[in-house]
Amino acid sequence: MNEKNLASKYVEKIDRLAKNFEKIRLMEVCGTHTVSIFRAGIRQMLPKNIELVSGPGCPVCVTADDYIDKAMEYSKRDDVIITTFGDMLKVPGSNSSLIEAQGEGAEIKIVYSPLDSIEIAKKNSSKKIIFLAVGFETTAPTAAATVLMAKSQNVKNLFMLSAQKLVPPALKMLLNDSEVHVDGFILPGHVAVVIGKNAFNFLATDYKTAGVVTGFEPIEILKSILRLLITINDSNAEIFNEYESVVKDEGNISAQKILNQVYETVDAQWRGIGLIKNSGLKINENFSEFDIEKILPLNVENIEKNQKKSACRCGDVLRGVINPPKCPLFGKICVPTHAIGPCMVSVEGVCAAWFKYGGSRFSR
Repeated sequence: MNEKNLASKYVEKIDRLAKNFEKIRLMEVCGTHTVSIFRAGIRQMLPKNIELVSGPGCPVCVTADDYIDKAMEYSKRDDVIITTFGDMLKVPGSNSSLIEAQGEGAEIKIVYSPLDSIEIAKKNSSKKIIFLAVGFETTAPTAAATVLMAKSQNVKNLFMLSAQKLVPPALKMLLNDSEVHVDGFILPGHVAVVIGKNAFNFLATDYKTAGVVTGFEPIEILKSILRLLITINDSNAEIFNEYESVVKDEGNISAQKILNQVYETVDAQWRGIGLIKNSGLKINENFSEFDIEKILPLNVENIEKNQKKSACRCGDVLRGVINPPKCPLFGKICVPTHAIGPCMVSVEGVCAAWFKYGGSRFSR
C-alpha cells in the first residue's frame, strides 16, 4: 500500500474513533513534529473534535530572557568570543539580541556543533571562547563530549554558558498545571533516542496519560494519533514506541554516561513558564573550570533590574493553553521579520509555524 492510501486509511480510522469522543486534545512536544504537522496539513485532516496543540519542545523558545541577557553581557568583553547555533542570534533578551550585539561589534561566531568551538579556542588562545549550550537531551551529550575533549586536549580557554533543558520534568509540570488539559502526548523522537522510551513511562503510571514516541514523517505522525485514540478509547494509559528503528527502551546508554559524567540536574527557568524543578543541566564540580559562570561571574542583580515585561504570551502557547492567534502580538507587531517572542524567532517555534503555514489569515 502506498503512502497516500495508507494515510487515507489512517484518517478514516481516526474519523470513526473520533465519534466516540466529545473532544480530545493531543500535544506534540517536539518542535520538529510541530513543523511536520503544519507542513503536511495534518490538523486539517483531523475531525474538529481532535485538537492538536504544541508543547514546550523548541529549545530556543524556552530559553529564558536572563540567559540571553547573560550572553549579551559576556559578548561585550573584548577578550570574549561567543560561539552559538545560528537560531540563537535573533532570540530576544530583555532589551536586545545577539544579532544586535554582533552589529555593534561583539565577536559572535556561528557553529554547527559545540565541537567546532575547540578549534576556535585553539586559534584564539588569548580569548575566552564561550559556547552557548542550549538544547534538550538531544544536543546535551555533544556539549558534554566537547567538555571531555577540551579537557583531554588541555584546552583552557573554552567555556560553556549552560541552559540545557530536560523534557520529562516539563511534561510533569504540564500535567500538574490546572490550566493545561492534555489527553495524550506525541513524544519527541530525537530526545527519546538518548533517554529511551522508558523515560516517559511515568506519564502512564503516575498520570494515567498515554503517549507515543514517533518519527517525523506525516505517515508516522498519523499512525501515532490513531494509536493514541485507540488507547484512550479503550481507557488505557500506555507508552508506545513507534520509532523502534532508532529508539530503544533504555535509550543510548553511552550518551547518558557522558551526560552524567559532566552534568548534574538543577532547577531551571523556562521562558514564559517559570521555574521547573530538576529540569535543567549545569556542569558539575569535576568540570567547573569549563563553567563560565564560575570562572567569570556576572552581576545578576543588575541584569534582573534591567529586565522588561512583554505582552508576548509565548509561555501560554508553549503550555498549550492558547494557540498563537490568541496572543495580542501575533501577526501584528510580532512576525518572522520582526519577532517579539522566541516562538516566532525559531524555525521550530509554533508561532513561526502558524504564521508560515496559514498565519497571514490569522493576522487579519
